[in-house]
Amino acid sequence: MAEFTLRLRRYLPESGEAAYWQDYTVELEPHRSVLEGILQVRAEQDGTVGIRCSCRAAICGSCGVRINDRAALACHTHLSAAAAGAKDGVIKVEPMGNMPVIKDLITDFEAVHWKKVRRVTPWLLPDGPPPEREYIVAHEAMVDVTQPMACIQCGACVSDCLSMEVDPEFIGPAALAKAYRFVGDPRDGQHFERLQDLAEDPHGIYDCTHCFNCIEACPKGVAPMSQIMRLRRLATADFQIDDRNNGKRHEQAFTELIEKYGTLFEAELLPRSYGGKFHPRALPELLRSLPAILKAVMRGKVTAMKALHHPKLPDQKRVREIFETVEGREQRYDLNLYISGYDDDADDDVPADAKAGDAKAEASA
Repeated sequence: MAEFTLRLRRYLPESGEAAYWQDYTVELEPHRSVLEGILQVRAEQDGTVGIRCSCRAAICGSCGVRINDRAALACHTHLSAAAAGAKDGVIKVEPMGNMPVIKDLITDFEAVHWKKVRRVTPWLLPDGPPPEREYIVAHEAMVDVTQPMACIQCGACVSDCLSMEVDPEFIGPAALAKAYRFVGDPRDGQHFERLQDLAEDPHGIYDCTHCFNCIEACPKGVAPMSQIMRLRRLATADFQIDDRNNGKRHEQAFTELIEKYGTLFEAELLPRSYGGKFHPRALPELLRSLPAILKAVMRGKVTAMKALHHPKLPDQKRVREIFETVEGREQRYDLNLYISGYDDDADDDVPADAKAGDAKAEASA
């Protein structure tokens, strides 16, 4: 047995008081979970403590909370690990972020999470009459959507999403990962319509700021940001959707500048994203950006020389070689799998691309 201090964020709506912190001490084996510590507090010290839980096996996702300022499953976090990562050894537990709090550690999933999941139409929309028996789907196609299918809807990615913190209307990482599960499914007949809807929405796929928080928060390796990037690539490269958010043009401008200079020429990025410095769409955006530009000039981040001239990397040819290699492939290779879909014992029958994908996935895990 060891002694642990849990600092719980309390909120009792019936009291009419503001939220506050309350410390509790529990004695449990270090390998026990934070959830078990909270349940012991509720059973032995304070029956008013509220937390949502069910399976206690990191399957249902209902015990999602923030532990030491990071989203996690309470049942999947050992007390010893939580104490080691806490300030002064006090384990801080609070409700999920970006969602209204109902009581203590219980948040309103319906108001945010499930509302956004419904936004992406989370079911198949097949074209034509159904087959006589069942839909036959290629092995590779189903393996491709296995990663987003692993989502347990715990809301950890939603809790830690910085884009949702700034823009609560952002569809969010969980819902967009769910969207790829259907866009990547060959049985769905409305891939273009789904992608156009998400690309045209100002709070859609181009509202993600690539902060990687959702990837770090996800307990199941779904990597929601990776699914969002795949939706973008499908929308721009495969379906050529020229959206009103300038997502496609911005992506093209970004890659063109990197290919030409090796590093990002930021002074050129905005005007190129809107068609060029003298394009009618670019001028209003440049005028709106003047306050940020002036602030950057005052802080020395931007100078006249930097705005007019951007040096190329000394080994710029190597950067272009990377582009030529990638663009020279007959088929785009998207690493989206944390499993290959093949048995480990049948290595001789596994395609080389699948083995390479496994190695990369393990290296990035």
